[in-house]
Amino acid sequence: MLDATRSPLHPAARETLLTALDAGWADPRRLHREGRRARHLLDRARESIAASIGARPDEVSFHPSGAHALRTGVTGLRHPRRRTSTRVLTSAVDRAVLLHEAHDADPDTAPLPVDRLGRLDPATLEHALSAAPTALVALQHANGEVGTVQPVAALHDVCRAASVPLLVDGTASLGRIVDPAAWDALVGDASTVAGPPVGVLAVRTGTRFDLPGPRWEPEQGREVEDPWVPLVLAAAEGWQQAVHARAVEEASARALTDRIRTAAAAVPDVEVAGDPSDRLPHVVTFSALYVDGESIVEALDQRGVAVASGSACTSSRLEPSHVLAAMGALTHGNVRVTLPLEAVRPHRGDDVGLLCRELPGVVAELRARLGVGDL
Repeated sequence: MLDATRSPLHPAARETLLTALDAGWADPRRLHREGRRARHLLDRARESIAASIGARPDEVSFHPSGAHALRTGVTGLRHPRRRTSTRVLTSAVDRAVLLHEAHDADPDTAPLPVDRLGRLDPATLEHALSAAPTALVALQHANGEVGTVQPVAALHDVCRAASVPLLVDGTASLGRIVDPAAWDALVGDASTVAGPPVGVLAVRTGTRFDLPGPRWEPEQGREVEDPWVPLVLAAAEGWQQAVHARAVEEASARALTDRIRTAAAAVPDVEVAGDPSDRLPHVVTFSALYVDGESIVEALDQRGVAVASGSACTSSRLEPSHVLAAMGALTHGNVRVTLPLEAVRPHRGDDVGLLCRELPGVVAELRARLGVGDL
């Protein structure tokens, strides 16, 4: 299984979830014994995740998903600056949810261009900030499709000089590589570390943050209801396990994705996207000329290899990947590999070996059906 954007739960997270069904089921706002116990467990989970990402517990809130946390972060940072500007800057390779939020805020502002590796130049951001008042900059830490890591510290310096807050999207990276230290708001998703899909939003103390409408009590005023404590406990356990094993996991995953990159590049007319070194260790994307990604995925699936295709940004509309298009890379015949944690898939090396063996034949067979040979 090499498509772990969503993976099975980490064994420790699963065990925590099952235990928490009995220990943490109550409403943490209730004053009875069960409610107080649930509140204690929720506070412990918040402290654990906050420590993992370099935040204070009172800066952290939990949300139904990473995408939900991103939208909450954008809204809460933009709203108190609405008299100055509603403009949101993001890059052309960011997640669709950020691109949509930026477009809704100001349809005339285009996403910032990136280079062939998918990286945003701080000078490009500096020029864009000088062009018009801006409420917020929202950028990814690392790209979940091609793996390229952004120069977050330098980008934050540019934002700070312009007195504009920076929201960092770490939904593809937190827990898998060293977390960024430079941010005004940071978003993660526990599913990235084989936890349940719990979104995490951290807002630095002193950063202006206010959501429109009534102010609610739960989650620092950022949600209308408290999270379900068992899910948060499982998320915290998954995060803790990932951080503990990160150095070993990163080295192991990088060695496997290096094998995939080498095998893919050896196939004629196949292009491997993203930075070859400064990247997420568990993500690889490559594109094969003349064939479509869905056909490759189906053919590999028949051979026991589960991968994804990033050839369609919205698969139901059959649009090419906006990430690859922004990079000027080949957008069709695209295959994306996202390695699960070794704790979830102990034999993932066998999966990688099978992919590397089967890929050349799959591509050649599909091209032959189309009457197109390798050049």
